[in-house]
Amino acid sequence: MIDCCGRKIDYLRISVTDRCNLRCIYCMPEGGVKLVDRSMILQEPELVRISRVMAELGICKIKLTGGEPLVRPGMPSLIRQLKEIPGIQKVTLTTNGVLLKDQMRDLTEAGLDGLNISLDSLNEECYKRIAGRNYLHETMEGIREALRYPEVSLKINCVPLGLEEQELCEIAELARKYLIHVRFIEMMPIGYGKEFRGMQEAELTELLEQHFGKLIPYEGEKIGNGPCHYYSVEGFIGKIGFISAISHKFCKECNRIRLTSQGYLKTCLQYTAGRDLREVVRSGGTDEELKNMIREALAEKPEGHAFLEKAPEDETEKLCMSQIGG
Repeated sequence: MIDCCGRKIDYLRISVTDRCNLRCIYCMPEGGVKLVDRSMILQEPELVRISRVMAELGICKIKLTGGEPLVRPGMPSLIRQLKEIPGIQKVTLTTNGVLLKDQMRDLTEAGLDGLNISLDSLNEECYKRIAGRNYLHETMEGIREALRYPEVSLKINCVPLGLEEQELCEIAELARKYLIHVRFIEMMPIGYGKEFRGMQEAELTELLEQHFGKLIPYEGEKIGNGPCHYYSVEGFIGKIGFISAISHKFCKECNRIRLTSQGYLKTCLQYTAGRDLREVVRSGGTDEELKNMIREALAEKPEGHAFLEKAPEDETEKLCMSQIGG
């Protein structure tokens, strides 16, 4: 698929639920957010159908997200069916790792290609402060279990908040010891993320180089589906990566669209623009009608975000990341 700016769109991020077992301070309040009735969330056959139609249009990579996707029953079944769709080359999943240990084997056997595990601190008190729950032990057990399946690529996602107790170099250390790519993601001013300054790539690079030595730009085979750029560090098994949507705006290379758990197709994270695919599916619409709606949405995909400027209020997304799909 080619959008209105000439970008090739081949990557679909699907949120499978708005539920989550953490309360990360940059994502949702302690009391949670208003959850939709489960009947409003796309069912497995609906997700598979939309993905098949997307594949016929050129999507070849799918990322499953939440909320926390592993709180939704039947994820291995969904992954297996997505992998069977002609044209789908990779199915990956982003999780906080809390429920991963007991599901990792089934996910791998279903054909999962890659796993991103969110981890913002190895300091137990700091982890609890950020995540709102004391599940660091469970997350680390999930990471250890994932390392037993080298056929599934493993990445750690960390959102630096500018807290000294996050001990970011300790998280980076995982890439030294294991075949794990550690990625630092700049805070996105979406939902509750607007309340945090975070740390930008230049500040992080200085911190990491003081601790580990020179970060050398990685120019080998592409790692992953998205905009992360990676560095090699002497003595490291894995790579260090940065997803820097604010300081290194990458909208010109954007290759993704998002499907919320309620079936709304979003073409840009910042804006509300998109199409309601659930309505088409549940009203008996044809595959061709679905394709036309997807094409219409792509024809309106914004050229880029305007996080550093003031976008029109009525066009700006007001939902938090757990409701959109992380």
